[in-house]
Amino acid sequence: MKAAILPIVSALAFVVAGMPVRAQENAADHRTASFIEMPAAPGQADAFAEFLADAAPLVKQSEPGTALWFALKAQDTPQDKPQERLAIFDVFVDASARDAHFAGAVAAALKDNADNLVAGGWDRGVVANIRNADVLSTKDATDLYSAKTATFIMIEAAPGQSDQLAALLRAAGPIVAKTEPGTLFWAGVQIDKTTFAIFDIFADEAGRAAHFDGQVAGLLMEKSGDLVRGGWTDGVVANVRNYDILAIK
Repeated sequence: MKAAILPIVSALAFVVAGMPVRAQENAADHRTASFIEMPAAPGQADAFAEFLADAAPLVKQSEPGTALWFALKAQDTPQDKPQERLAIFDVFVDASARDAHFAGAVAAALKDNADNLVAGGWDRGVVANIRNADVLSTKDATDLYSAKTATFIMIEAAPGQSDQLAALLRAAGPIVAKTEPGTLFWAGVQIDKTTFAIFDIFADEAGRAAHFDGQVAGLLMEKSGDLVRGGWTDGVVANVRNYDILAIK
């Protein structure tokens, strides 16, 4: 797969009180993100994984506005998604940097190879699965290249609770930074008016287990009955997706 890539190179209190108060402005306020989970074409999961791993240097060389880029491979295969799944999560300095990414060399290479690598090809397998988001809060990356595993959780706000859920996620980043050394990066994002997500990375399963036993998970568990459609079990736990990290920019 190198041949496909290299030629292109040549605050917690206000949540408990129920107030949707905006957290103090921080570096995340102008950042955007995207998440794309893509089903591998039959027999192409390894080739697709190699393609994404090879893309990381190209992102680093050609996309200064892409602050973070993660290539991922799902650890499990849900019954409703029988194909093996690959994913990309990235963070951009602003919306224009995201536009540049999708007009850039990696996107072009993926488009050229999508018919072979992705079930559904470019339009149905890639474009249809793009989830763009605004970054609400982060824990800045530490020991980035020691990360081996990642988690992505899509969360739907309960009716009328979007502002409250956004406030909780804005408060969560500083809490993770202070209390979770094993969480090497954490981001809370808002995809649309009612849809949110959490993305985080860990050096090992112990770090992930500590995160799910931590303060932010406890707060979300406590509040999810009111804030999340489906509550903790059906609205949070059922949507946890774990990944192996293939490459990082």
